[in-house]
Amino acid sequence: MHHYRLNEVKTKISVPKEKLPQIVADGLGIEVKDIQDFEIRRQSIDSRKKPKVMFVYTVDFHTKKELTKNPTVGNNSKKCVRDGNRTIGHLLKVDDEAEQIVEPLCGTGKILGRPIIVGMGPCGIFAGLELARRGYSPMIIERGPEMIARIKAVDKFKKEGILDPEANLLFGEGGAGTFSDGKLGTGIKDGLIRNVLSEFADAGAGSDIMYLAKPHIGTDVLRAVIVNLRKKIKELGGEICFDTKLESINISDGELKSVEILSDKGLEVKETNALILAVGHSARDTFKLMRDTGLEMQKKPFSIGVRMEHPQQMIDSAQYGEENVGKLPPAEYKLSYKAGNGRGVYSFCMCPGGEVVICTTKEGELCVNGMSNRKRDSGKANSGILCDVRIEDFNEEDVLAGVRFQEKYERLAFLNGGRDYTPPRCSMNEFLDEHSEESRPVINSLPNFAAEAIREAVPVFARKIKGYDNSDAVVIGTETRSSSPVRIVRDSFGESNIKGIYPAGEGAGYAGGITSAACDGIRAARCIIERFTNNK
Repeated sequence: MHHYRLNEVKTKISVPKEKLPQIVADGLGIEVKDIQDFEIRRQSIDSRKKPKVMFVYTVDFHTKKELTKNPTVGNNSKKCVRDGNRTIGHLLKVDDEAEQIVEPLCGTGKILGRPIIVGMGPCGIFAGLELARRGYSPMIIERGPEMIARIKAVDKFKKEGILDPEANLLFGEGGAGTFSDGKLGTGIKDGLIRNVLSEFADAGAGSDIMYLAKPHIGTDVLRAVIVNLRKKIKELGGEICFDTKLESINISDGELKSVEILSDKGLEVKETNALILAVGHSARDTFKLMRDTGLEMQKKPFSIGVRMEHPQQMIDSAQYGEENVGKLPPAEYKLSYKAGNGRGVYSFCMCPGGEVVICTTKEGELCVNGMSNRKRDSGKANSGILCDVRIEDFNEEDVLAGVRFQEKYERLAFLNGGRDYTPPRCSMNEFLDEHSEESRPVINSLPNFAAEAIREAVPVFARKIKGYDNSDAVVIGTETRSSSPVRIVRDSFGESNIKGIYPAGEGAGYAGGITSAACDGIRAARCIIERFTNNK
């Protein structure tokens, strides 16, 4: 059997994907019965020639016939497939062996106790799955509660404004991504991505995430998916401890010997020489613990800005054309601009059909994010519009200077809002008017350079998306936690300057989203596998 991949297969949006095998067979000049193991690898939307919007597919299939009749394009393995004057796609013969990921071989070192993972976001979950599947019986500790209790705490905060610092939109089972859009798209190139997507799909996320160009799960579905992944880790021999916090890291001669953890059982010492720090981007007290323990850390640039909210129908019309509104999924956008002051401004975590939510972990501080359900049916579109923050903006030498920078503007957002976790907000017209008093709560919750750059960017964005600067848009402050303000230095073996400690994921500064964090968790686990036996 020959394995082929056909790229750039375009169809009208009215054509169901079930017809793709016939379209491919016709284009290749073979019978549809000759095509086996047909699989859609990718589906995207091409709306550049509105109102003529097209679906664009990449498909894989096997056939006994070697396909050689088409002219070569670029190299001997890639061919342009044509049907008359129409290009059907570009054909590539797949090397199955080259696409396989080499499994790590177990090392010979001996683990003291068992591997411990701190944090049960995507990085910690996938590190736990990898280690448990290979017989290492990992222990995952999560400072927040399991899903049911976490949802109750989040609902209480939303209804009553009562914050639980350990159970909120950022802390608890699943990490910060659980209460988001559940985006699985990533800019990284990693052979583990399909493994991650497959794991999510098997846990109930839906088969479409395997081929959509911009897959998302939605917070409502993701909550159940995370619980299913937790159950799988336990079935494979892992242990998960909720409401359990890392209190100290004990080192001797530059090597990890044990950790102290605090739970309702009290303070316990756990012997280990294999610790994955998958703490997420908001574990500020844990960052301090790591600094004081002697882990080598660096300040890292991040971003600050606002959430901008528009009617979803307006975004759909601008992106797809008025004729196609309602025929396609809620539209997304991706925007960027370099302002006159040299700052980059860009859209981040755009949530079609979503809502703006308040996410904070400390009383008297406020930051915002976007969240949406699977159906993305709120009727509103929101996105972070962020400006880059540079290390020199911190004006401090301490490695946690970026944390204090974030805290400063989160306190201002709390004070300039309702002082009850109501965020500062204004209309788009007010935001763009430099003399508007109504925009002061939002503007005063941002650094001057960020407010200036974002204001300058909006009219440019409006030339790309019609109506973006309309008065019915709402500007909400302040978004501060798009990424970690620190990076924990690690070597080519995934290890920190302290032997036995493996920093990973968003909090460590090596990922930016659910999928990249999950991939990094798998790689951290494989570093442990390659060093240690599983003690069996």
